[in-house]
Amino acid sequence: MGQTVRHLLSAADLSREEIFFLLDAAAALKRRPQRLLEGRELALLFEKPSLRTRVSFQVAMRHLGGETIYLAPQEVGLGEREAIKDVSRVLARYVDVVAVRTYGQEIVEEYARYSSIPVINALTNEEHPCQALADLLTVREKLGNDLRGRSIAFVGDGNNVASSLVVTAASLGMDVRMASPRGYMLPENIITEASARAEESGGSLTLTNEPEEAVRGAELLYTDVWTSMGQEREAEQRRIDFAGFQLNRQLVSLAAPGALIMHDLPAHRGEEITDEVMESEGSIIFDQAENRIWAQAAVVAFLLGVADRIEH
Repeated sequence: MGQTVRHLLSAADLSREEIFFLLDAAAALKRRPQRLLEGRELALLFEKPSLRTRVSFQVAMRHLGGETIYLAPQEVGLGEREAIKDVSRVLARYVDVVAVRTYGQEIVEEYARYSSIPVINALTNEEHPCQALADLLTVREKLGNDLRGRSIAFVGDGNNVASSLVVTAASLGMDVRMASPRGYMLPENIITEASARAEESGGSLTLTNEPEEAVRGAELLYTDVWTSMGQEREAEQRRIDFAGFQLNRQLVSLAAPGALIMHDLPAHRGEEITDEVMESEGSIIFDQAENRIWAQAAVVAFLLGVADRIEH
């Protein structure tokens, strides 16, 4: 069931050409919102709390002429209150597309397996593909549409945000550098996928345990929290392990002149990034947050088969 339905569960679900298409579509919708989804409904099925993801999807659907239904964590209980496959099949009878924000990647994959409508990964522990698209949309606004050879250094945990970002950036031919403490590097499957895409696109992927090596001469510096949702018990150990991986004035001084600062938010100011760097002239952090609207509008339009009607 649902084999002909298109989902976005992982950054690897999108080909290089589709990433370009979505970024162009997002930029067009940002220039001029278009009501392509009159009468269509998006369900937000959230098992984790959210600020940007929830609001940006709701605003995106409103710009597209559609509507959203929000299902809070206490209303969901995937696999506990009700079997995942039952929730999936019921919601498919009510709405046109579902964005699932949950824990393990296996949950959203099982949900999609039983869904006869498109399913979007709105964040799992392993991936955050919508964030990566918003990030690259923002970078293109700042550096131009052709990002081949442009350098981006991610300093921090090889987490869900980093995983989706390196696959997407490598697909566009970027010089991608990842600096993590030992034991916190990207998963092997992500390294394999990003390396293959970099080879195909003419980009590169560099992995290091030295943040200075990653940021030296880089045009874009990206970081994220050291402790993600669900890892609170590890917070103290992570603060120790990530010492030296803070985006601060000293580390930023090694980057290219005018390097741009990125973070997906929420930020723990004073941990992974200093207040000074976050508020600096090069910060494009809040542009990234804004662009979640347009990246996700493009994704919904694409999965519902109307993206080719977007006027550029």
